[in-house]
Amino acid sequence: MAPSEYFIRLQRGIQGGFAPPTPDAIYTINKLSTNTYLLIHGNVRQGGSPNLEEIAPKSLESSQTDTEDLVNELHDILKTLPTELPPGSEDIYALNTSIAWGSDDLEWNNGGPEGCGGGTSSVQPTPEEKSKFERAVEIVDALVKKAA
Repeated sequence: MAPSEYFIRLQRGIQGGFAPPTPDAIYTINKLSTNTYLLIHGNVRQGGSPNLEEIAPKSLESSQTDTEDLVNELHDILKTLPTELPPGSEDIYALNTSIAWGSDDLEWNNGGPEGCGGGTSSVQPTPEEKSKFERAVEIVDALVKKAA
């Protein structure tokens, strides 16, 4: 079961090298223990624009069974997945996407804070773990799409 307070961040566009990565989208989802809803913010690169543009904040009732189930599934998946070592060395899931989760019981982040810089990770996920990460990305996308 997911904690009553957490933070989720999804970034599309984490692969870099000599230059930092150019994100196409960044979504943040916040749930405070005092709220019954998720607050969702996003920045998206529209139609080839060189800049990320902020989209209007959205909210989503967190107590809805399907929302709660998705968050619990995401939390459970991330608890089982490895991250690259050293952080930011390689996009080990090969989706050019990172997820960060922060709560009292779990701090998880792939892709490093500045993306992946073209190194080699000493940790590599199994095909099953890669599939689980794909599911985690699907869950965050579903939460963002559900929000009004």
